Amino acid sequence: MQPVAFFDIDGTVFRSSLLIELVENLVKEGFFPVEVQDEYRSAYTKWRNREGTYEEYIDAVIKAFLHHIQGVHYGTFADIGKRLVAIHSKHVYRYTRDLIKSLKEDGYFVVAISQSPKTILDQFCMQYGFDKVYGRIYEIGPQDQFTGAITDAHLIENKATIVKRVFENNPNLTTKNSMAVGDTEGDIPLLDGVEQPICFNPNQALYNHAKLMGWEVVVERKDVIYYL
Repeated sequence: MQPVAFFDIDGTVFRSSLLIELVENLVKEGFFPVEVQDEYRSAYTKWRNREGTYEEYIDAVIKAFLHHIQGVHYGTFADIGKRLVAIHSKHVYRYTRDLIKSLKEDGYFVVAISQSPKTILDQFCMQYGFDKVYGRIYEIGPQDQFTGAITDAHLIENKATIVKRVFENNPNLTTKNSMAVGDTEGDIPLLDGVEQPICFNPNQALYNHAKLMGWEVVVERKDVIYYL
């Protein structure tokens, strides 16, 4: 029986958000209007000034993406994703990068979970040896253009559902010594479903929950890794 490790990607492995970088590149290359940035600028400024949350910022980016991805050709989207991954593929945290490598060597089945588009996730996660990738899948119309709708949104929005699905669909996997790594309170259902939850660079809400539950907390700053 093979043990499993689940990793949130954005902010946990990747030192930014693949979706944010994607939107910025769609604007830069002229496929999204420059005004798109105005739709999340206020939330971004509040987050940078520690007056708002990161969740509010990323929610504003997602909303803008969903509105403006309508009509964009899949081929264009995929090409921009490839270029983005080529630039940012090494911009990862050392702790999670090395943990993934160690777990793979120990025979773990490693799963990636993210709210970013699966097309770009697949390319990013390939180089780190992930066995399965869960991300948002966007509906494509008859002319290979995005409609703005999300396919199977109920699955990706609930990470506990993904954990259950992984074990149900793979009878060779075991919950024994299972592990998960996340960074926000949105990862609590994921962390709660494994034997070894790790809160990595957690926000305040996840940190508070971790201390109540006795979960391991790890923080990476510059070139130092702290175990709290």
